[in-house]
Amino acid sequence: MLINFFFALKKARIPVSITELLHLLDVLKERLVYADIDEFYYFSRMALVKDERHYDKFDRAFSIYFKGLDDLSSLINSLIPDDYLRREFEKSLTPEELEKIKSLGGLEKLIEAFKREVEEAAKGEGKEKDKEGKGEGGTGPEGKGDPGKKKRQRRQWDKRDYKAYDDNIELGTRGMKISLRRLRKLARQGAEDEFDIDSTISKTARNGGMLDIIMQAERKNTVKVLLLLDSGGSMDAHVKVCEELFSAARAEFKHLEVYYFHNFIYDGLWKEHNRRMNERIDTFDILHKYTHDYKVIFVGDATMAPYEITHSGGSVEHWNEEAGAIWMQRFLDAFEKLIWINPTPKDTWEYSTSVALTEKLVEDHMYPLTISGIEEGMNFLSK
Repeated sequence: MLINFFFALKKARIPVSITELLHLLDVLKERLVYADIDEFYYFSRMALVKDERHYDKFDRAFSIYFKGLDDLSSLINSLIPDDYLRREFEKSLTPEELEKIKSLGGLEKLIEAFKREVEEAAKGEGKEKDKEGKGEGGTGPEGKGDPGKKKRQRRQWDKRDYKAYDDNIELGTRGMKISLRRLRKLARQGAEDEFDIDSTISKTARNGGMLDIIMQAERKNTVKVLLLLDSGGSMDAHVKVCEELFSAARAEFKHLEVYYFHNFIYDGLWKEHNRRMNERIDTFDILHKYTHDYKVIFVGDATMAPYEITHSGGSVEHWNEEAGAIWMQRFLDAFEKLIWINPTPKDTWEYSTSVALTEKLVEDHMYPLTISGIEEGMNFLSK
């Protein structure tokens, strides 16, 4: 059955591979999914679809292929004859157990009593679900309604929720990865361990049908990124979204260097918070260590007293000999492209003097931590 399902996905132009199909079969062998169409849907989508862009195609293909199949357990039961089950069950019983069953009225009466108990349990479970429904003030998807007319809940792969798009929503890790992919410079580097199907077909054809397998290096993102994260107290409200950005950047950029600062850039940075006082790194070392083609991304709310940017001794942690504005100018001189990503809403920036100062220092390349903001920033860095 799954072979035909696999080809149905291929026909729907979903890039699924034999390896992914084998992973799904391993899941089924381990009985992680059994007789539950909903669980099978989620597991099969997780195993076979690696890019969320194809989720809609997968839903349509799944709906068409499994149309009318609501309950896998009923299908399994219909494939196994009752007589076979009865014979197998009786083989497993001892003569004493068979006699006891006969004294209780026979196997048929026991089965009927068991079915009644199952039906009663199902009714009780149905009532609990009805209480959660919308019809009686609950929040369930179906509502209470008339039990005789109750419709089957729409399956995930049939459901479509439409609403106006909002480009100001904060991103999850997956959304961030998609936005960060705009900053790409792909090149094939390293060992040749990837099958090159186009070259193999071409070379085999030129050899008169004699198979000649061609391998190639994997395509990798060669963009180099220097990520500097604000760890000031005002960033506590943005820890989650910054962690998501950090995770997405780690996954997307193979050449990524990460440092932390407090409120603004001064003469020292650090790699780990628990060693920030003992293992500070001179900012001049950072400026001299990395080449000018590194893309610099500052992440912070830029919320502080203005003198922390414009004056010597403005740092709240130590006495800085030179103002933060001077250090920012050094970064602009040392690297080709630099942006600042601000997790606070853009419509609040005009009310903060420090944000306005920072935006001016980075030559107006400050972007909000939204879908459109991330994409705009990556587009600038990729030019």
